[in-house]
Amino acid sequence: MQTDNEKYNEAVKPNTAFLSELKNKLPEFFNKDGEFNLDKFKSELQEHNINELKDGYQLDFIGKDYARRQAGERPWTVIVPDEEQNNSEGKNSKNLFFTGDNLEVLRHLQTNYANKIDMIYIDPPYNTGSDGFVYPDKFEYSDEKIKEMFGMDDSQIKHLKSIQGKSSHSAWLTFMYPRLFLSRNLLSDSGVIFISIDDNEVTNLRNICNELYGEDNFVAQIAVQINPRGRNLDIFVAKTIEYVLVYVMNYNNENSINGIEKKGKMIDEYNKKDELGKYREIGLRNRNQSFNPVTRPNLYYPLYVNPKTLKVSVVKDNGYIDEVWPDAPDGTKTCWTWMKKKVVNENNLLIAGKSGNSWRIYRKDYLVKDGKKATTLAKSLWVDKEINNDYGKKAIKDLFGSNIMTFPKSPGLLKKILKMGSKKESIILDFFAGSSTTADAVMQLNAEDGGHRKFIMVQLPEKTYTLNSDGNAVPTKGGKVAYEAGFKTIDEISRERIRRAATKIKEENGLMIPEDFDGSFKHYRVVNPVKQTLEEIEEFDPDNVNLFNDMVSYFSSEALGVAGNATGEQTILTTWFAKDGYNFETDVKEVSFAGYKAKLVEDSRLYLINEGWTGESTEELLNKIGNHELTVQTIILFGYSFDITGIRELEIGLKQLDSTIGLLKRY
Repeated sequence: MQTDNEKYNEAVKPNTAFLSELKNKLPEFFNKDGEFNLDKFKSELQEHNINELKDGYQLDFIGKDYARRQAGERPWTVIVPDEEQNNSEGKNSKNLFFTGDNLEVLRHLQTNYANKIDMIYIDPPYNTGSDGFVYPDKFEYSDEKIKEMFGMDDSQIKHLKSIQGKSSHSAWLTFMYPRLFLSRNLLSDSGVIFISIDDNEVTNLRNICNELYGEDNFVAQIAVQINPRGRNLDIFVAKTIEYVLVYVMNYNNENSINGIEKKGKMIDEYNKKDELGKYREIGLRNRNQSFNPVTRPNLYYPLYVNPKTLKVSVVKDNGYIDEVWPDAPDGTKTCWTWMKKKVVNENNLLIAGKSGNSWRIYRKDYLVKDGKKATTLAKSLWVDKEINNDYGKKAIKDLFGSNIMTFPKSPGLLKKILKMGSKKESIILDFFAGSSTTADAVMQLNAEDGGHRKFIMVQLPEKTYTLNSDGNAVPTKGGKVAYEAGFKTIDEISRERIRRAATKIKEENGLMIPEDFDGSFKHYRVVNPVKQTLEEIEEFDPDNVNLFNDMVSYFSSEALGVAGNATGEQTILTTWFAKDGYNFETDVKEVSFAGYKAKLVEDSRLYLINEGWTGESTEELLNKIGNHELTVQTIILFGYSFDITGIRELEIGLKQLDSTIGLLKRY
């Protein structure tokens, strides 16, 4: 028997994810069978005079259809909570750490974190040829099935499979495409993504992001000086920079990107002072001549100056006698930067000054306003010394005593990015966590400004060693220092970095540390069921009267071969919580039905996971619902734990209650 997700994944097509997104946003173009009405869509386009694109550039690569299909698949894995971590140091933390394949983690988060992530930062493989990247994702299906899915012939399948284990551009694009597609679904309307990259794939990365986010939502390609001395590996030019690509979900949302706090010489501009503090004067006239009375008539109007007080009004009265228009010195008609309404509301911020015989109108720009320091737009070239790679290495060495990671990013770089892309309550996702520099920077910034930013880290348990022919562990080329320091996988380093960084932040800030500072995390492992479990699932017969095995126990952390002390029920519940849109802090009540322990969530969903459900359990459940002792909208049961008789009794009983309660059977 196949699981529900396996059945769904077999039916997935390259455009499944796109159509699901389209149906969510434009349901009126789909019929009751889920089919897209193309004629109706074209009709609407014509009605609103939207021209269809006839020609244009489109990114194409070997494996694109396969990558698009991957973006539409449901998880193949389960989420195993690390009960040891989550019930001890991580008990009250709102931060999350996932160990596992980031593609699978992103699939799991599609419901419970849809449109909830405020900022994403990733530092993916650069595909330089020396960074160890090869296409890692497995082709789950036979050649015949792939032919059926994509309409390929033998030569095309061979071409597709040629990327397996390779580091070609097509391999890299096939790897990145579904991850970027799924991560985009998680960003809020004001969300922003920052991606580190170098020359090798920057063009391809921009093409992917243009396709997924839209060229209109491109913000910048920031050049970051990460190696002031230049790389000694280069032949003709010693490269000193990498890039950070910035895209937003909605370019019209002004809350996506923050200004950078002014420092140093920038503050010298604020050379005037009044009762509200230091300020500088900025001309109210818009110097861009494309803004004029024709293009912006609402910004072209007269202001009036009181020559004695130098104050400004929109009305000629009570001493406001000198009329001023927003015209350039040469007579060219331009505009004000403020509409009349804003002048009325904030005319205390306006002041007049003479330039020759003419009046000029200025607005006061305060260094500190409403408790916030003045900001400026971030520049597209970053050369601050604290953002280069030497500071990344130093941060690791300070925490671990040695350089156990090869090219860690600087916390200074991440803090600068966080200041641009996050607010004090933001949720930040990094699904290429590496040594968790992002988490370190989030905690540092929270300690500095009293913020409550939360992080979600995802890291593959990449080994720092291999086994030789004798079965002995041999450190990998880049993992020697880490292995000798006792770390067998990168995710171990990543989690330990968070712990040590939190301790250091507390020590350095002392009594200044916020009382509710969050320096920990809840930990989850995303793993594939073991072979025995898969075999049992295949042999399971839902129509059999008698159950042959306790399937729940196969999903315990012990049975799955991972640490953490999670029971099978906890693994199944955690996996389903993500599927059903609940976060990982969901309050769970235990409810008993004739000795059977069920789980009730938010007084709406009842989960029946374990074996042992009896006729008496059904009777007690129905009585509690009928007597209004229990309110529930949906009952979800783990099909492997129920025989056909128990399920039928429950279905019949719910129908007899004339209940609107839904019963979902999951496999």
